[in-house]
Amino acid sequence: MDPKKNLVDVKLGKDVRISDFVNLYGCEIGDDSMVGPFVEIQRGAVVGRRCKIQSHSFLCTGVTLGDDVFVGHGVIFSNDKYPKASKDGEPIRDHKDWTLLETKVGDGASIGNNATILPGIEIGAGAVIGAGAVVTKTVPPGKTVLGPPMRFK
Repeated sequence: MDPKKNLVDVKLGKDVRISDFVNLYGCEIGDDSMVGPFVEIQRGAVVGRRCKIQSHSFLCTGVTLGDDVFVGHGVIFSNDKYPKASKDGEPIRDHKDWTLLETKVGDGASIGNNATILPGIEIGAGAVIGAGAVVTKTVPPGKTVLGPPMRFK
């Protein structure tokens, strides 16, 4: 199986490695990055150079990873603070019916397995997010976050 065969509107850098069973569409992935199996990266997400995204992670619209970012297994990003399935009895199908909150991860940050990253925050360069943390607010560069509940080390 060629994992690059079914990519839709994806901009790939040089020497990007993509595992089987990956869902990529409308995103950008920088040179020398690696995407593990069962990862989804949505339209508008940007992955920097030399990043490593482990299996079962989800990068939604509005997520930007800097260079050299590590994303552990099962990391989930979100982009809507008040998600709903419908509004005034009509299904919500596009961005005009909700507010997209972007998330930025600085160069060299590391995010541990099964962390949940809430929308509209920044994770600073070189920050470390511990396994299982629920990140609810901005993390300054070089800081370490543990949790839940979120707390700085």
